[in-house]
Amino acid sequence: MSNVTAVRFMGKRNERLVPRSHVKGFTLLELLVVLVIIGMLAAIVGPRYFAQLGKSQVTVARAQIDVLSKAIDNFRLDVGRFPTAEEGLQSLVVRPASADKWNGPYLKKEIPLDPWGHPYVYQVPGTKGDYAVISYGRDGQPGGTGEDADISSE
Repeated sequence: MSNVTAVRFMGKRNERLVPRSHVKGFTLLELLVVLVIIGMLAAIVGPRYFAQLGKSQVTVARAQIDVLSKAIDNFRLDVGRFPTAEEGLQSLVVRPASADKWNGPYLKKEIPLDPWGHPYVYQVPGTKGDYAVISYGRDGQPGGTGEDADISSE
């Protein structure tokens, strides 16, 4: 590797060669200014990004609950009843012993966890209908507000 660098000035190659030791880079102050600007941008954009991430997790939970509800409804159409509390959501992928007309699996894959890694809760009867599929939100506990709020099929 050569210890001489060709210098460009205003887009044109300068014919004289300058030793690398005379070619200047960024000063420490310039690097610090750039780092401060990047830090300020991260401080502004970061909270907005994480707020959007929380909203998207709630949207995913609602979509998964909708898919599970449709699978439960298909189970009922075939079997003539909703899965029992003992059979739970697992009856959507594995045939229960007491379901002679079971025509599943009603889901292509295993029962998903909610976006926060907690299992969905199946209640039969539900508080407002025949059944309820519930995610207890980020904290995994009943009740709560914001991302910790319950998300239900009812």
